[in-house]
Amino acid sequence: MKGGFLNLVSVGPGYRELIAPQAADALRESDVIVGYDLYLQWIAPWIEGKRIHTLPLTQERERARLAIEHAREGQRVALVSSGDIGVYAMAALAFELMDENDTFGLRVTPGITAANACASLLGSPLSHDFATLSLSDLLCPWQWIEHRASHIAQADLAVVLYNVQSRQRPDGVHKILRLMLEHKRPDTWCGVVRNAYRPDQQVDIVELGALPERQFDMLTTIVIGNRFTQRKRQWIYTPRGYGDWDQSRTLAPPEPVPDANLRTLGEEDTVSGADLPLDAIWVFSGTRDGNELARLLVASGQRVIVSVASQYGEDLVVRDVPGAAVITGRLGIERRRELLRACRARSVVDATHPHASEMTRQLTRLANELGIDYIRYERPDSTCDAPVQQCDDVQSAAHLAVELGSRIFLATGVTQLDSFLRHPGAAHRDWYLRLTPDPAQLQRALAAGIQRDHVIAMQGPFSQAFNEALWRDLEIDCVVSKESGEAGGYSAKASAARALGIPFIAIRRPALDHPNVVRDFAAVLSHLKGTPAP
Repeated sequence: MKGGFLNLVSVGPGYRELIAPQAADALRESDVIVGYDLYLQWIAPWIEGKRIHTLPLTQERERARLAIEHAREGQRVALVSSGDIGVYAMAALAFELMDENDTFGLRVTPGITAANACASLLGSPLSHDFATLSLSDLLCPWQWIEHRASHIAQADLAVVLYNVQSRQRPDGVHKILRLMLEHKRPDTWCGVVRNAYRPDQQVDIVELGALPERQFDMLTTIVIGNRFTQRKRQWIYTPRGYGDWDQSRTLAPPEPVPDANLRTLGEEDTVSGADLPLDAIWVFSGTRDGNELARLLVASGQRVIVSVASQYGEDLVVRDVPGAAVITGRLGIERRRELLRACRARSVVDATHPHASEMTRQLTRLANELGIDYIRYERPDSTCDAPVQQCDDVQSAAHLAVELGSRIFLATGVTQLDSFLRHPGAAHRDWYLRLTPDPAQLQRALAAGIQRDHVIAMQGPFSQAFNEALWRDLEIDCVVSKESGEAGGYSAKASAARALGIPFIAIRRPALDHPNVVRDFAAVLSHLKGTPAP
């Protein structure tokens, strides 16, 4: 009997024009085709009249075994896989099941992987070193996946996440994203691609810090850049590395600054015990009421260090909280751990924004790990009785806003701006954004696609009368805000919308189980006075 032949055929992402000529030739010359139903739809022109065997998903081993049996019988067989058959696919199973003494011929045809396909739709995010990581734990223990993800994040490699989310493991991707955020910057550019090169293709560019609040599925691939990945127009790209690196984004610290008892530290400073006051209360702020709380602590005679994310936040602390030391920057968990330990932090006061859930999780973890007293200052809820349409997440708010308005005002900040601007109906709406007058935030808003003349850069909170006048002049017909409490001007916004007769959409606060929650300054001061220094 004439010897059989096994073609291991890669058919790419599903777009007929992206199937390689060698793969098409292998299909034409094969008598038997083995594959999954979906893949066969893409290759119909080349397999007409052939013997076709299809087995469902989860029966990959049976598919490989069937193809090998036909090849052993002397037939020419094509075992078909999407993407590249050698990447998270069928080729490895075929090699496992073959015997050393098998005599049939074999050829592997390369294909376009999901990583390559998604990268092409996003721009050029994989132009430097990168990794791929499957989040499926069917064939790999979950603890291995977490271990690998942690090392990828520490190395700051760009990474492509495969098999992102399924009904059986809905939370795994969010664990991995939190691991990434421990070592990567929240403003790292990422791409979310669903059904690349297929009829219902969706492509979204978003910052890493916004990803944990999203939901995905098995048809989605996530591409996470490194600290040098940049956005230009609707694309992201990672420099090849031959030009000058942006030193402000490197991980290596510069030379130490001369010692000082009270001073401002940037995120790249080297910290020793003499750089900051020891046994101090660390206030993690970034809000007006957080700074007010820090000012009261300083006035009561406490040693205080205030941590903020931006240069603008630092400027406000220097102005409003004289006597406090300031640390500025979007630090990862490793750097925060180092600083808290080196300075023998007495207490951590979490006065971050009610929607900064990732930061709160990080702070509670660090306080527990290091044995530091933790207290959460939670803004009191608003008592406003104006009509509000509440949403549980940003995606729901974006969908409702597109339904209700045509000139939509976002009082939500820039962190999750892409969720609104990338909504399928966003292109037919006029979007207005109010943000703090921080150059970095303004740059992010413009990069996301907000028109320059639709940006209002002002420091809040704002009165009802001011909101009414602004929205009336701009002819706003829908407002979206986060549920931010009285200190965030929530009532003034809701009341202004009611007065103008326009819909007011509010994104609910994340439901977090905070330890040690207080809702007024007096309770914070009382708690801290009773907390002895280490």
